[in-house]
Amino acid sequence: MDLQLKNKIALVTGSTAGIGNAIATSLAREGASVIVNGRTQAAVDGAVAAMESETGDKVLGFAGDLSLASAAEALFRQHPTVDILVNNLGIFEVRAFEDISDADWQRFFDVNVLSGARLARLYFPQMRQRNWGRIIFISSESGYQIPAEMIHYGMTKAAQIAVARGLAELTAGTAVTVNTVLPGPTRSRGVGDFVEAMAKSSGKSAQVVEQEFFKTARPTSLLQRFATPEEVAALVTYVASPQSSGTNGAALRVDGGVIKTAF
Repeated sequence: MDLQLKNKIALVTGSTAGIGNAIATSLAREGASVIVNGRTQAAVDGAVAAMESETGDKVLGFAGDLSLASAAEALFRQHPTVDILVNNLGIFEVRAFEDISDADWQRFFDVNVLSGARLARLYFPQMRQRNWGRIIFISSESGYQIPAEMIHYGMTKAAQIAVARGLAELTAGTAVTVNTVLPGPTRSRGVGDFVEAMAKSSGKSAQVVEQEFFKTARPTSLLQRFATPEEVAALVTYVASPQSSGTNGAALRVDGGVIKTAF
C-alpha cells in the first residue's frame, strides 16, 4: 500500500529513542520529511545521523524541552509548517500514590499533556486553513485501565484521549483528523531500563521478570510480551497517512489485547 506520505512534513516529539524514534523512522521510510525532537542537541544529532544513514534522506532536528512554552514557540518559529504532528513526548515512573507530590502531578501534566496541547494549538489552525493535517497523541492503555502503581501517569494518558477527542470535534467537515494511539506495554528505552533494574535487584533474568510482569501486572495481555516500538509505529504511520481519512476522533489500540473489552 502506498501511504502517500511523500513531501509531507512530520514532527515527532520525543523521538530520539524508543517509540518516538521508531515512528519518526517509519515516517521517513515512507517518504515524509521528518523533524526529530529531543531535549539535548547531542541526542538529536545522534538520532538524525542514524536515521539519515538508514533511510538515505535528510532529517531535520530540534533540541528543546517541549514541556516549556518557550521551547514550543522556538520550535514553531524554526519549523512553522507541519502536516503531521505526533505528540509522543512522555515520561513515566512507578510511585506509590501517597508519595506523589503536587510537583510530581504538575510535572507529569506539563510533559505528557500540556506539551501536546500547546503544539496542537500552534499547528492546528494552519492545518484547517490548508484543509489537511494529522494530529496524533501517543496515549496508553493506562489511560483506560489506570495502573495503581502510577496513577499520575494514567491520569495524563486519559487526559490525552480527552484532548484529542475534543480537538477532533473542531475538524468536522474538513480533511484534518485528530486521533490517539494507545500502546500497551512496549519495550521502549525506559521500560527496558526498568526491566533490567528489576532483574538485577531480584537476582532473576530479564526474561523471567518480563514473564512475571505479564502474569501479575498485565494478566489480560494476549500478546504476553512487550510489544516492539516498531509494532506501535506501524499503526501510527498508517494513521498519519492520507489513507486513514475515515478515521477521526478515535482511540486506537495497539495494546496487545490488554484492554479486555469488545468496544
